[in-house]
Amino acid sequence: MKIKHLNGAYFRAISSKEIIKMRKEKAFFINGRENEVLLNDWETSDGCIATDRITVDGLPVGYMYREKPEEGDPFERYDSGWRFTAGDESDEYMQTAQNSGIYKLNTICQYDPDIIPLLHAPYGTAYIRNENGEFQKEHFEPLEE
Repeated sequence: MKIKHLNGAYFRAISSKEIIKMRKEKAFFINGRENEVLLNDWETSDGCIATDRITVDGLPVGYMYREKPEEGDPFERYDSGWRFTAGDESDEYMQTAQNSGIYKLNTICQYDPDIIPLLHAPYGTAYIRNENGEFQKEHFEPLEE
């Protein structure tokens, strides 16, 4: 599945299977705060996918969307459906599974606490950070591959 971004770029949906197959050692931007709980009221699946532009390079979340987890995926019951990018990733970057990772939502909240108020949005929701640094709702259009 591909996700069409407002500016016309296509982001390939990243499957958990691909990410696990293509692991590499990463030097994470934030270390040592893993136990800091920022997401106190989350009661459902808390897995998500984020790009290395956030977790390794330290950029804030620029684009986030929530898709319904893929049925039959072995991690379906852990998947919140949230996907996070910095927003400047190229199509080539997004198609390389090792440029992303599976994380707990709380971990990504540590990288960018601005996302916390948006996380209860339903499947099919997307947000983009505008030029003022604020999130605004974005059209979300999943496309079949």
